[in-house]
Amino acid sequence: MRLLDLDKITLGVSGAWAGFLRDWDRTLRAGNYPETTRYNYLLAVAQLARYLGDRGPGDEGGTRDPVDVTKSQIEAFQAWMISSRSASTAVNKHKALQQFFKWLAVDEGEIDRSPMEHVKQPRTSQKLIPIVQDHDTSKILICSSST
Repeated sequence: MRLLDLDKITLGVSGAWAGFLRDWDRTLRAGNYPETTRYNYLLAVAQLARYLGDRGPGDEGGTRDPVDVTKSQIEAFQAWMISSRSASTAVNKHKALQQFFKWLAVDEGEIDRSPMEHVKQPRTSQKLIPIVQDHDTSKILICSSST
């Protein structure tokens, strides 16, 4: 079973977004990117497209064309992603969007500058790993040597 179904991923996005996603997928396939990477990249962009498509035009409103995306729209999407999913998910989306807008600017020449240029990557909370204390290590060693 294929992971990546581009028709399913682009469902509900405007024609402009869908066209760019198809073109980018072709570029990723030509670069021999693994299907899982392509899927995650394309899904992140499609989620941004749907998020912006659900909003009306305005400062942090929506847009039906990726060439019109602004920094504030990206930041609003990122904040929404953190509140509705998690900071680590938002980091993954951030990295995928960086790649998409870099491709749109550098490879395609569709935009002069990436809206991601000054968007900071979300911070994630550090998960502390408990350290095994010396007396606990001794107990483990004693138990394992007695068996």
